[in-house]
Amino acid sequence: MYQHFRDGCERVLRIPGDPEPPPGDESRTRLFRAAPNFYKYLLLLWAARTFAFVAILFPLEGVPIAAGLASGAKERGLTFLFLPLAVVILGLALVWRIVALAIVRLDFEKRWYLVTDRSLRVREGIVNVREMTITFANIQNISISQGPIQRLIGIADLQVDTAGGGPSHHDKEHGGENLHTVRFRGVNNANEIRELITARLRELKDSGLGDREEVPVSGPPSFSSRGPQVIIALRELAAEASALRKTMEIAR
Repeated sequence: MYQHFRDGCERVLRIPGDPEPPPGDESRTRLFRAAPNFYKYLLLLWAARTFAFVAILFPLEGVPIAAGLASGAKERGLTFLFLPLAVVILGLALVWRIVALAIVRLDFEKRWYLVTDRSLRVREGIVNVREMTITFANIQNISISQGPIQRLIGIADLQVDTAGGGPSHHDKEHGGENLHTVRFRGVNNANEIRELITARLRELKDSGLGDREEVPVSGPPSFSSRGPQVIIALRELAAEASALRKTMEIAR
């Protein structure tokens, strides 16, 4: 049944298939997925939302129905008329929570984290599919974060920030998402991924493809680099010219 639901969602929502790896050496491309415990984490969040939903819905419907049944004949008659509507509402709510559970699983399955020797690509989301590709040359910071529940089940989030990582007007136009940050959510090998990205950043820098200021510039030195030597030479020349002028005046 879930397979039919998944196929239907992929057709209706036009969910892309497996992501293409970003430019780089395909033999060195690494694929990472969210850990199985991340699915349990999502299930826990689904259960909490479902409990909160039921805790609000049942009093709103159960209390009036119970009060109506305990009242007179007229109130009981109105309650019985309202009862089918309440059953329909509860049924729709139950169906929605089941659909939400299937979406949780589909969201878990559709997360992809690709790392090549030159860049990385992250895709997540079902209704709003978010795919980002960043090159290693633009990476400025790599950090790992863990909440209490994440520490308990052994997962973490790896965050990669690029140049211009602060919020901007362009980011606000995209629903407040930071378009300069990508996250490897719910992985159980965050340290391994960080070390892999760090090692490939080091390789990129050693190959001379890093930041421009780190690349040595060949050619003759600029005037600014020879400034002190030029000043000393000019002073010596001025001293010699002054001594020559004094000698000529004495000779006269």
